[in-house]
Amino acid sequence: MAAINDLLRQITDPTLRERLTEEVNRISKNKKFGLVFEEHVPECTPLYGVPVRRGSTVARKTGKMSEIYTVKKIDGEVAVCEDKITLEVELIPLSEIVSVAQFGEPIFPTLEPIDKIANAQDDNLWHTIIEADNYHALQLLEYLYEGKVDCIYIDPPYNTGARDWKYNNDYVDSSDAWRHSKWLSMMKKRLIIAKRVLNPDSSVLICTIDEKEYLHLGCLLEELFPEARIQMVTSVISSQGSTRDGLFSRADEYLFFVFLGDAEVVKSEDDMLNEGQSATKGQLWFQFVRTGKGNLRENSKNLFYPIFIDSSKGKIESIGEPIPLGVPKESITVPEGQLAIWPMTADGREARWRTGVEVARRRVSKGLLRLGKTSRKENGWSVLTVNEGTEKRIEIGEVVIESIDESGAAKLVEKYGGSLRAPKTVWNKTSHNAGWHGSKLLAKILVDRKFPYPKSLYAVQDALSVVSKNKNALILDFFAGSGTTLHAVNLLNSIDGGSRRCILVTNNEVSEDEAKALTKQHLHPGDVEWEKYGIARYVTWPRTICSIKGVDINGNPIQGNYLTNNAPMSEGFAANVEYFKLGFLDKNSVSLGQQFCEILPLLWLKAGAVGERPELNGLELPDMLVLPQNSFAVLLDEDCYGKFAEALNEDKNINTVYFVTNSEEAFREMSDGIGIEHTYQLYRDYIDNFVIGSRRNNL
Repeated sequence: MAAINDLLRQITDPTLRERLTEEVNRISKNKKFGLVFEEHVPECTPLYGVPVRRGSTVARKTGKMSEIYTVKKIDGEVAVCEDKITLEVELIPLSEIVSVAQFGEPIFPTLEPIDKIANAQDDNLWHTIIEADNYHALQLLEYLYEGKVDCIYIDPPYNTGARDWKYNNDYVDSSDAWRHSKWLSMMKKRLIIAKRVLNPDSSVLICTIDEKEYLHLGCLLEELFPEARIQMVTSVISSQGSTRDGLFSRADEYLFFVFLGDAEVVKSEDDMLNEGQSATKGQLWFQFVRTGKGNLRENSKNLFYPIFIDSSKGKIESIGEPIPLGVPKESITVPEGQLAIWPMTADGREARWRTGVEVARRRVSKGLLRLGKTSRKENGWSVLTVNEGTEKRIEIGEVVIESIDESGAAKLVEKYGGSLRAPKTVWNKTSHNAGWHGSKLLAKILVDRKFPYPKSLYAVQDALSVVSKNKNALILDFFAGSGTTLHAVNLLNSIDGGSRRCILVTNNEVSEDEAKALTKQHLHPGDVEWEKYGIARYVTWPRTICSIKGVDINGNPIQGNYLTNNAPMSEGFAANVEYFKLGFLDKNSVSLGQQFCEILPLLWLKAGAVGERPELNGLELPDMLVLPQNSFAVLLDEDCYGKFAEALNEDKNINTVYFVTNSEEAFREMSDGIGIEHTYQLYRDYIDNFVIGSRRNNL
């Protein structure tokens, strides 16, 4: 129907157009069952930077990308363009048109280096940011990482009716009768490829959404992932809520978790995604700080004392002496290299522990007092204790003990490691507040630069942590927005010593208001002054640099500490990131081996993005590249195979090898001769991937 509407608008006879429109509207009211939506006019992507030549497919920079032309001739600064539908000829200035790639056409991508930050010189791990339309970026990622991604986290446009997302370069708003089917059409094309990059044996797709599209998205996920286990979580992201249209005040959003293979939720001893939950007798571990009536410091003067911990080991070292009422806790000397944990209420008042010093020390010696992680304490730690005494009921999974003493509890702790529980399907955590820990956190970093509705850093961190047991996971976000996912991955790695690698994909769209202001200055998309205000360059990349360096956009230290580990934000992260823009190559030039330098960044990424990306500065290509620091090698001249094989035999750090050869037989013989698992034939693997992939995606 959407395609029919586009055709109706091209009818010049107003009477015929009106009658046909009425008939189409009548037909469209017929009731449909199940997830039935229109496959819309194929998307077209502007290829800024790709020269316009005779025969190029183009569109107006400020028009609809679906209104495309073929360049028949170039006369000076003017292109003679033929409309692909009406066949009408127009003369359009070259400065006003851009080359486009139509959906289903083979594309041959490259990555053009834009910038990088290296804040971990001794670390071989490199994250990646790709500025691109995410559909074509996913086509590239399918070539690089098919079946290798461990987790995808995406926060697509919510399709609320606001003019906050585009289809074919045209904003979709509440007046668009086809906005839901356009949204589904857009999502389906991307999720089909996303499924191919996920590890089918063990991976998770996480997709956030609101009430406007969650039903449609749920049906789409069921259709595309019939073999998966799918669950929806409700997450409170605003204590104030948001009221519109005279309806309930919306305080939450939804997260779909799609589990492939043996992927599962990470269980914990605490209900890590809910706060304010009082302990019950059935729980093995509960807060050592007193709650309820009589819980303040002044209620029991001998129960306010420090517990000294080694945060690097997550261990209680000793119990300090009580301090008299009126003496500030800051006056106590903390042993070097340790932290002091004090009993505090959720709103920051001085409270008291459950037992006196001697009982607490006895519990530590028997393993009945331990540390837990929390976002509610300034230093990120809480103190937990265990049920003891007689007539206490303890449940650990299916094990139930009706009566137990301290010794028995300690044995249970040793045997079962505590009561492990899966997180609940309702998350209610103050650190997930999108205003406090999304917008306000971003304002600390970017100061006066605005980005609408950024996610809470800790909401994303928690979503990743409950499904990411693998500390070496490859994590992808192809609706990256402000870059919260990469920020969260760096925070996770800093907490548990992980080496998770993150790939972000975001376009470089400017906001509608900015577009109007720039247009008044006679600027167009693709112009340098226009592009510098796009999402990727104005928000995502600056946030990434600043969060890693620990400074704001003006170079001042970021104020405050991270909730989850109490680390000062000004410390930044030991992390490396390279920023690329997606470009496109000529197939014939690639086939002739004339664009090896342009493909080299892809080879580095395909081999795992290990070490700083290699570059070739000379005009003449070498016979071979053996790069142990990057874990890959390339043979460009078959005649040098013997020397190449010897070099590989001497260095055992090569995990991926590329052979440039037109002969399938020669490729197999050379691959068999080196005994390395991951080998690829250039440029055949590269070209075939995008030719075959475009056909497969068009089915």
